[in-house]
Amino acid sequence: MKKSSFLPLLISSSFLLLGCQDMVANSVPKPSTTCPGNNPSFSIEFFKTNNKGERYSPGINHVILFNPKSPSLDFKVNVGLAHKIYAKDGRGNFKRQYIPKYFSQLIADENSKLNGKSPIAAINADYIDTVNKPQGLNISRGVEYSGAFKTKRSSFGISGGNPRERIATIDTGRRGANFLNYNLVGGNGRFYKQGQFKDICKALGEFACKGATNRSMVAVTSKGYVILLVNDVKANSSIQTSAINKELLPSQFDDVLSGISRNNCLGKIQEGMLFDGGMSPGLFYNNKVYVENFGPIGSVFLIYKK
Repeated sequence: MKKSSFLPLLISSSFLLLGCQDMVANSVPKPSTTCPGNNPSFSIEFFKTNNKGERYSPGINHVILFNPKSPSLDFKVNVGLAHKIYAKDGRGNFKRQYIPKYFSQLIADENSKLNGKSPIAAINADYIDTVNKPQGLNISRGVEYSGAFKTKRSSFGISGGNPRERIATIDTGRRGANFLNYNLVGGNGRFYKQGQFKDICKALGEFACKGATNRSMVAVTSKGYVILLVNDVKANSSIQTSAINKELLPSQFDDVLSGISRNNCLGKIQEGMLFDGGMSPGLFYNNKVYVENFGPIGSVFLIYKK
C-alpha cells in the first residue's frame, strides 16, 4: 500500500521537476539571430542609421558591418596602377607605376578582382599625393604600395591566415607580427585608441573639421567586428536630414559608432580612424554604389564572397 501510494507521488514529482526545468530553460535569454554580434554565423550586412546609430532607412550614415573571421569572406586592397597589380619588372621587382583613379574605377577594374571574382563591398581609403601615389601604408595581400606617410599615419587592416584566426587592426606603421601585414589601407585622423574616444577637430584643421563634413571611417569593436561608415548628404539613396540625421562633426563620431555597436551587440568601440574625406568618400555594396565623390583616391578596401 505504501509502495503504490509512493509511486504516483514519485511520478508526479518527476513531471513537476521536468516542468520546472523547461520553465527555467525557456526563461534563459537565447542568442538573438537578428542581432549580428550574437549570431556566430554572421558575416556581412549593409544598413543605414541616423547619428544616434539607430537603424533608419532614410539615414545619412551608410554602414557596412562585417565579421573578419567569417570563412565566407575574403579581402583585398586595390590602388591606382597603370599595370596589373602584383606585376614585376625584368629584375623581378614589383612595378609601381601610379596613375589617378576614381572610386568607381578602383572597384571595377581588372585589379579589383580576386580569384576571378568581383568585390561585393568596398570603401574608399587612402589619400593620393601630387604624383598620384598613395600617401599612407597600403599592402594588398602581402605586397606593399605605400607613400611618404606610411610610418606616420594610422592604417586599417585585416590579417592573413586561417579565416577563424583573422584579426582587424588599426595602428600606425607596420604591425609587429608579419601575418597582420596582409591587407592594409592608409588613413588619417585616429579618433579611438584602446577604447578611448578623442575629438580630433583641432588636429584636422578648420576646413576638414567644419568645412568638409562628409566623412569616411572605420572602427573595430571589442568583439572583433568591423564597422565601415560613410556619411555624405550627396549619397545615391533617400536621406531625410534632421538634427540627428546630418553630416558629422568629429565630436559626433562617438555617438553614431557607439550607437551602432550597442544596437548590434558588437561590444564597445576599441579603435577608429578616418579614411580620405572631402571629395573622396565612396561606398559600394551588393552591386550598388551608395556614395561616390569625384576626386581620385589612393586606395580602396575590398570585400569578397568566397
